[in-house]
Amino acid sequence: MTLRIPKVELPTELRESLLKQLGAVPEPVEVVYNAPDVATSNQEFSAKVAQWDYADAGLKTFAHMAVAAQVGCSWCLDINYFAALHQSLDMTKASQVPRWRDSDVFTPLERDVMEYAEAMTNTPPTVTDELSASLLERLGAAALVELTVFIGYANLATRINTAHGITSQGYSEVCEIPLAQRAQSPAVA
Repeated sequence: MTLRIPKVELPTELRESLLKQLGAVPEPVEVVYNAPDVATSNQEFSAKVAQWDYADAGLKTFAHMAVAAQVGCSWCLDINYFAALHQSLDMTKASQVPRWRDSDVFTPLERDVMEYAEAMTNTPPTVTDELSASLLERLGAAALVELTVFIGYANLATRINTAHGITSQGYSEVCEIPLAQRAQSPAVA
């Protein structure tokens, strides 16, 4: 896949900040900056999302990776694998998110969170009352609300990147554990 919208030059201060934080300028930022007001609003919202702390950060990372695997956003898998490393998450688990159903490394809660993420991502959503009730009981209302909105945000990000033709940028290469490929499953949009 190739970029469908050209990258633009970022303001120097932003470019330097991203290089310092991530070692490379994320292509999604360079593409969205074609509309600076949209890019700024997106960055502000993303920063606020990153500050939420009712739900466990590791669960949210695995949820975002599950969404990315389902939608086919290699960039989101890439950057979230990099994030997992910097969150000190179990890298074996992180590498297995795309095939979580076939892997035995996840806890029941992690499996339910990834199932919830995929169910929210399906069109139409396939979230069940039972799964919601189970997560509500184990996480609490505030964390489940946060997790739900976070998964919605993950869907926004993955779908934007995929539509723009943005693919993996190599962030996960520093992790030295290859990402598992998503298991073949019946097509559910």
